[in-house]
Amino acid sequence: MKKILQLTAALFLLFSCSSVKSTQEAINNGNYNEAINVAIAKLKKNKTKKGNQPYVLMLEEAFAKATSKDLASINFLKKENNPENTESIFVLYENLKNRQEIIKPLLPLTITKQNRNASFQFNDYDDEIIVNKNQLSDFLYTKAKKLIAADTKFDYRSAYNDLEYLDKINPNFKDVSNLLNIAHQKGLDYVIVSMKNETEKVIPKRLETDLLNFDTYGLNDLWTVYHGRKNPLIDYDFGLELNLRNITVSPEQIKEKEIIKEEKIVDGFTYLLDDKGNLVLDKEGNKIKVDKYVNVRCQLYQFTQFKSAKVVGQVKFIDLYENQILQTYPIETEFVFQHMYANYKGDKRALDKSYLDLINLRVVAFPSNEQMIYDTGEDLKLRLKSIITRNKFRK
Repeated sequence: MKKILQLTAALFLLFSCSSVKSTQEAINNGNYNEAINVAIAKLKKNKTKKGNQPYVLMLEEAFAKATSKDLASINFLKKENNPENTESIFVLYENLKNRQEIIKPLLPLTITKQNRNASFQFNDYDDEIIVNKNQLSDFLYTKAKKLIAADTKFDYRSAYNDLEYLDKINPNFKDVSNLLNIAHQKGLDYVIVSMKNETEKVIPKRLETDLLNFDTYGLNDLWTVYHGRKNPLIDYDFGLELNLRNITVSPEQIKEKEIIKEEKIVDGFTYLLDDKGNLVLDKEGNKIKVDKYVNVRCQLYQFTQFKSAKVVGQVKFIDLYENQILQTYPIETEFVFQHMYANYKGDKRALDKSYLDLINLRVVAFPSNEQMIYDTGEDLKLRLKSIITRNKFRK
């Protein structure tokens, strides 16, 4: 036990030293926020623990260097006098404030060997944050308005992203809510989905309905909406065509297989006799019973009903404005109907459970060709969904 405790203590010390070393390396490499996060996590658990003293010193050092670096970056960006820098300046000021707010609950942090508390130079950045937030709000608003005026899908989407961020940092700013709706609606791609039957076979109407019911696919995303039925009020951007090119349904088949099973089983008992033919008794004077084994045989006739349907097709992505095919993807699915049952001759005690279950079943009616084709639909939907999910209309 003593050796185990010593080993555990050694491993803990090694881990602690490794953590301290990696945190100091983060500071040396200029990754101040990483070092700050590690130090704060350690000190939150126990800020007075002796083993956590190095983290107090590293937090003091990393905070001072991170603050100096951010202020220098702000000063440089301001000198560039580029409106595009407004967001970066705002974010840097927020980082400065947030970093202070995270450390404040831990104070005071004592450095025992130096008999002092760790020193953190805190500043009030609220005025700078407010000024820059207002500047950034005006900048993003003006930029978004220009993007909306450009009247292209990607510009609408860029405007939406800027307005969404603006609404997050400065809620209820001017008419941002209304512009967000406009940018979203104008940036949407509408896809009309259709199906063509090129197989010379009749496709069940309910299969077509199911395949074109895109409400069940869960594919609509922020910028793409799929319709299985055309809305005359919508100018569609893309078309998705599911062309069924070949449908094969196999003949109804019943395959028979004969299986012979033989087993040695217990069939009652006899009384144990000695060499002279006398009954053998146990200690209590009772006659000793011995299992009686017999060989049993059973002929099993296993029947397998089989029928399959296979659908082969192609999915087309079409640019409706340019009236050209963007891409084609093969699609294929198969549905198999299979039912097994069995008859027997002989002693069924020779059969194991799986065969006993079969002899309790009987022949069933084969599904119709129409039902077989319809039953391929669920897998066809999954494959179609996979194609759409993996491939986008706009690159």
